[in-house]
Amino acid sequence: MLLAHPAVLRDLVEQYETLRVLNAADGSPEVRQRMDDVVYTLCVSTGTRDVDTALIAARHRLPGARVEDDSVLSEMAGQGGSVLPAEAAGTMGAGAALPAA
Repeated sequence: MLLAHPAVLRDLVEQYETLRVLNAADGSPEVRQRMDDVVYTLCVSTGTRDVDTALIAARHRLPGARVEDDSVLSEMAGQGGSVLPAEAAGTMGAGAALPAA
């Protein structure tokens, strides 16, 4: 699997965090669409299927991460059947699974 450059991952994590705040405050269609795009890109960039796992994986690959402690990644990977958050599905309160690769 190709890995995204840490600078790209950092930017995506920062965008997600900013959009999450904006979505909570505004919830406009434009913010939701941009958030959907960032969530999708994070998932593809980290080889994951849900935003929580993507954020963990992205942060794990950033400089200064404690790479020897991957217990959370191992646990999340073993769960299977992950779903995208409501933001990625475009509705509040419901998730949608990414298609199998």
